[in-house]
Amino acid sequence: MSRHPCFARCYAALSSRLLDAGARGHREELLAGLRGRVIEVGAGNGLNFAFYPSSVSEVVAVEPEPYLRSLAEQAARDAPCDVTVVDGLAEGLPCGDASFDAGVASLVLCSVPDQRTALRELHRVLREDAELRFYEHLQAETAGLRAFQRVVDVVHPLLAGGCHTGRQTVAAIESAGFEFERVRRFRFPGRLPAPESPHALGVARRHPDAPPP
Repeated sequence: MSRHPCFARCYAALSSRLLDAGARGHREELLAGLRGRVIEVGAGNGLNFAFYPSSVSEVVAVEPEPYLRSLAEQAARDAPCDVTVVDGLAEGLPCGDASFDAGVASLVLCSVPDQRTALRELHRVLREDAELRFYEHLQAETAGLRAFQRVVDVVHPLLAGGCHTGRQTVAAIESAGFEFERVRRFRFPGRLPAPESPHALGVARRHPDAPPP
């Protein structure tokens, strides 16, 4: 998502409200125990920044949407670690090879135009055996909700900053050269059968080599 002014404002308001509905715990789980230098792709309005542990030496937060990036820059001032917010796209990260100890993808792999390229870029900038932490909504496990997602995704990306509700994100992470340590699937908010409710939260490790393009 590079420029979606209307959706960006809606997202900023909604994401903050979801913290009290349970997302606060998800973000704490996502970031717990991280160390060293971290890249966060699609940092949005910087909602994760408050939850980074002090063991993180630096976060480079990449966000292309101007309004959200301005909010992230404000949030970075109060973060418990050093956060640098930069303009950039997930498909072309402005960082060197093997320059980070961990990567974070939080509700962004649903909306990148080219998910495969974005994951290959994450693989490129992470050091060998580095962690990829992910918190994403994805394709439902039940046939009925999967069918509903396919219908919704005809128009949803146009209205929601490119967001697809039914991507096979967990499989895409594995195909990009990562090995899972843990994956937790759940519905949020609650157990409602909404197209965007199936989520996965987990940790994967970077393999030495990514698959060929």
